[in-house]
This record gives sequence, structure tokens and C-alpha cells, in this order.
Amino acid sequence: MPFSDFLAALKDNPYFGAGFGLVGVGTALALARKSAQLGMVAFRRHYMITLEVPSKDKSYQWLLSWISHHATRTQHLSVETSYLQHESGRISTKFDFVPSPGNHFIWYRNKWIRIERNREKQMIDLHTGTPWESVTFTAIGTNRDIFFNILQEARELALRQQEGKTIMYTALGAEWRPFGFPRRRRPLTSVVLEEGISDKIVQDVKGFIDNPKWYSDRGIPYRRGYLLYGPPGCGKSSFITALAGELEYSICLMSLSDNSLSDDRLNHLLSVAPQQSIILLEDVDAAFVSRDLAKENPTAYQGFGRLTFSGLLNALDGVASTEARIVFMTTNHIDRLDPALIRPGRVDVKQFIGHCTRWQLAQMFQRFYPDQPGSAAEEFADVALNACEKISAAQVQGHFMMHKNDPQAAIKNIHSLAA
Repeated sequence: MPFSDFLAALKDNPYFGAGFGLVGVGTALALARKSAQLGMVAFRRHYMITLEVPSKDKSYQWLLSWISHHATRTQHLSVETSYLQHESGRISTKFDFVPSPGNHFIWYRNKWIRIERNREKQMIDLHTGTPWESVTFTAIGTNRDIFFNILQEARELALRQQEGKTIMYTALGAEWRPFGFPRRRRPLTSVVLEEGISDKIVQDVKGFIDNPKWYSDRGIPYRRGYLLYGPPGCGKSSFITALAGELEYSICLMSLSDNSLSDDRLNHLLSVAPQQSIILLEDVDAAFVSRDLAKENPTAYQGFGRLTFSGLLNALDGVASTEARIVFMTTNHIDRLDPALIRPGRVDVKQFIGHCTRWQLAQMFQRFYPDQPGSAAEEFADVALNACEKISAAQVQGHFMMHKNDPQAAIKNIHSLAA
């Protein structure tokens, strides 16, 4: 049988024709589906731009807040409960709705943006115990500026919410986390130190911040250390808080007596401290004492945690120590500190903050009672020094609070502080 007749017979066979048709249709559909997938991949690769932000990134919370302000029509929400501190100090509950995990669409600058919030139920953040999350932005086009604009707007929104406040950070694991509520910035004039001390420290800090090139040109490490020492209640910590407000800086609180603090963790925390922040080490004498005093008690010199004294020295002024850093240390007993800890390079400025002088007492009286004449302030200062040989700023402030509406009673009853 000729080959052409064989093909004609196959063509006329109904079973063969039906099978060939099904195979052909299936093949065509498979090719169409594969082509569509490849086409979508090619389109996403060449004509779409994607930004993924993991929950560990600092901008993650900024972006969630930004999304909640723009995705006003979404019906799939999650609630985030926070607390709002008012100017008076009163705290109220605040509820914020943010898009829940899943897909959301917003219209932004004449473009549709797809936002996918993912939550990994099998993975958690070891520091916070919360599920691991990420948010992905997808937009048509190849211009990255749209994402830069979103990030910039999210950052500005976060800064507006923190405007006029000082953020306190504390070390949690290997990172810094906000501690408590952002505090209202304390005016620098609200802390009255001995005449000239406040201005001297402020000018020194501002001179350091404004002149990084001066340090680099001379090969000097760009970091600055300060030690405020003196009796308790005289304004050391209060001044540092007010200084942070004056500089618009945050404060990173660190306890050297923390049992979980090791040499490596201290180095890491200092290297990842938030920008524009003051690192505050309070009561450093509680962690380590002088080697001379340690002869009687070796354990005190070695410290009570995993942090070693040599590790502290290297973190402050070692080969691997970070730059562009401001460290403040406070102590009530400078004589207990090892000279190696407070030598130049680790501590560049040492300042004694002592009991109130006559000038301080008059200034504090004038600040609490601005309507009173200067003679009343001088009288209060004289009476106070005659009644108490040593008086701290905290004691004076407490005394004024007892007579906040009666300056004459504050003068008359100053002898109660000596009791």
C-alpha cells in the first residue's frame, strides 16, 4: 500500500482522529500555559520592580505605619495597641489598624502598588518571640525612586511622631530596643549646675559633633568620652538627659553589671548603637573597681558578670572599637575607678558635679519662682547654706515641690532639709 494511502486511512480512522485531537489540544494548552508563565516572569523581570523589607530592618515599623495611613480602603486589618503619653504625663491607650498578612493594593502617585505582608508561622524572632515577618512592595515600572519616596515618607512620618521627644534605648540581646515611652525633651536650662559647667560641656560636645574632619586629618579616633562624678542627686543623669534633648539625640542605657553582658556583646552593641545617640554607662564603679582596692576583694575587680575589665577597656578604646561615638559615664565614687578606665582617650573630659553652691541655689529659686525679685533668691541661698552645709539639687527640687505656690514658705521652712 502506498504511503499516501496509509496516511489517508489513518486520517479517516475515527479513533485515531479523536486521540490525535485530544493530544493536540492538551499540548496546545500546556504550551499556552507555559508561555504565559514565561511571559509573566519576563514581564516581572523587565517591567516590574519589587522591594522586600524584613521585620528585623529598622524601617519595617515605619513602613507599617505608612501603609496604615495609605491603605484606608482595605478590609483585612490587624490591630496594634500602643500607649500615648500626653504633655501632662498622662498615658492613654491608642489603637492603630494596619493591613493584616496577605495582599493589599494602594494607589500611590498615579500607580497601583501591590503590598504583600508575609508572616512565617514556623519562624520566630529569638529576641522578641514574635513571628518572623516581611512586607513586599511591587510596582509596574523600573524606576526605583518610587520606593525611595515611600521610605522617605515613612521615615518623616515616624520622626513627626517622635518630634520634641527623647528616645531611650536599652540593650536587648544583640540589638537596641526603645525603652518605655519617648520622653518630652528636657530644657537644658531646667538643670542648674555650677556656673559655667553646663556651657563648657555643651560647647565641647557640639565642637566634637561639628568637626569630624579635624579628627580624620590628624589621625585621631573620632570618639569622645565624658565622666561626670560626684555625690548622688546632684544632677549628673538629669544633665545628660537635658543635653540629649538639646542635641536632639537619643540615649542608649547600658548596665555594665548585667550578668548577660560579655566582651563580644559589648563590642557589638557599641558598633550598632543608633545614630545620633549618647551611650550612657551609669554607676561604672558598681561593675569594676580600682586594682588597688581589688587586692582586698579580687571578685569586685573581675566584675560580677561575663564582662571582663580588659574587654571594657578594649571596647572603649581598642583596635576594634567603633568611632563617631559619644560615651558618658557617671559615678558617685571616682576614687574606686581604675586609672586605666578614665585615662585620656577613654575619658577626655572629667567633670565634678557637687552639692549646690550659693549661685546654684539662687538660680534654682529664680527658676521655680520667676515672679520673685532677685533679693528673695539671694535670701533663700543664704538661709539654705546656713541651714545645710551640703545640699543636693534633688533635695532643693523636692523642697520647692512642697512649697510650689508659696516662695516665702520655701525660704522660711528651708531648715526642714537639715532634719
